[in-house]
Amino acid sequence: MITYKNHSEKLRLLKEGKLSLVENVQHFLSQIEERKNLNAFTFLFAEEALQKANEVEQKIISGSFGKLAGMVIAIKDVLAIKDKPLTCSSKILENFTSLYTATAVQKLLDEGAIIIGKTNCDEFAMGSSNENSAFGAVKNPVDETRVTGGSSGGSAAAVAAKLCDVSLGTDTGGSIRQPAAFCGIYGLKPTYGLVSRFGLTAFASSFDSIGPFANSVEDIALVLEVLAGHDKNDSTSINTEKKSYSNLIGDNKQKLKIGIPKEYFAEGLSPEIKEQIDLVIHKLKEMNFSVEEVSLPHTEFAIATYYILTTAEASSNLARFDGARYGYRSQQSSSLSKMYKASRSEGFGSEVKRRIMLGTYVLSSGYYDAYYKKAQQVRRRIKEDFVNAFSQVDVLLTPTTPTTAFKLGEKTTDPLEMYLSDIFTTSANLAGIPGINIPIAKDKNNLPIGLQLLANQFEEEKLLQIGTILEKEILTH
Repeated sequence: MITYKNHSEKLRLLKEGKLSLVENVQHFLSQIEERKNLNAFTFLFAEEALQKANEVEQKIISGSFGKLAGMVIAIKDVLAIKDKPLTCSSKILENFTSLYTATAVQKLLDEGAIIIGKTNCDEFAMGSSNENSAFGAVKNPVDETRVTGGSSGGSAAAVAAKLCDVSLGTDTGGSIRQPAAFCGIYGLKPTYGLVSRFGLTAFASSFDSIGPFANSVEDIALVLEVLAGHDKNDSTSINTEKKSYSNLIGDNKQKLKIGIPKEYFAEGLSPEIKEQIDLVIHKLKEMNFSVEEVSLPHTEFAIATYYILTTAEASSNLARFDGARYGYRSQQSSSLSKMYKASRSEGFGSEVKRRIMLGTYVLSSGYYDAYYKKAQQVRRRIKEDFVNAFSQVDVLLTPTTPTTAFKLGEKTTDPLEMYLSDIFTTSANLAGIPGINIPIAKDKNNLPIGLQLLANQFEEEKLLQIGTILEKEILTH
């Protein structure tokens, strides 16, 4: 099978007739079958993918094709595709078929992308390890005894194992960046509102972002370019300047100022991860980048604030799944109230039920002011921390995760320990800013180490520019 580094190289090979798109898709399908033990995919669209490959190949030959022509993409199973299953990896939606296509997915299709299947995820995107799925855990392709990270673990595993070119995930508190770090690939969480959420099954509506996984910054930039843009169907979609990210990634004429938040390098960070990040910082300084320490003083409250607010939103969003209109319905339905209770008890997994209960508690009368209202106030403080930091620097550089990928089952009995896996990523979602994971090294167990870059709202191009420098100038040497 002919290999390629990114989509532009793949498209060149297709144009020159050196690569057959149909054979390319067949190769991916055979690899998915060969590595089915990873449990990365929940549904495959083999017949449609091969048919679309043939159609796109003809368009490439005729010279009339979209930006993503021939790019094979996997979609996290919280995003709607018309007439395809939409389960959110939950028993409560096991037989549900979507009636329409998510805006983000439709934009990919409109530009010639080939959707190969749906990927496994933590149920309703709730988790940090992809062990909370009705379809079972996803295994890390680097080491199958380890987790992929969550909740977009299936999407990350699919790209890392080269079962597709690119995948889409969602990020509510780190669910793109953290699995990207654990699997050794690139993963971008865009600014909240930059990519339409229409057709995304909501976990926490004021946090959720859709973004890509890829094996190169160039492919991340190209997919973001297609995904970004206002959508009248999404009231949280922002009408902002349209940018050509794929052209901006090489625009490095002006050296960007890099900030190092001291709170992200405290107790709990793996010494190996700190050592590798310090090496990258040193190399950036050698390249004459301005690097300075900054402070984000409310960082210590991020995890508590995040879980209060997201569980509150989850308890509201998941109230619609009651067994009455669609999805799983319990046979124990001697009365309406018993049917509701039994359907939700049997249909939801333990982590989803835990978060619904937590969210209902913090929204209940007598606790609303003490927890939910206070958390909203702290969220504002965290946002102000970033505003202050970005008045001093262009980009923040931090670890993505405190450790490398942990073993399957290692943290499932301790939810609080599991939640701490997101300690470096939740702040970006609280503030609505973009972040990207850059794979920079391996630890002593040959497990990937990730570095996180954060930028101010709608300044994704800065992340991509620094990411390109790290990818081409530092990590290849």
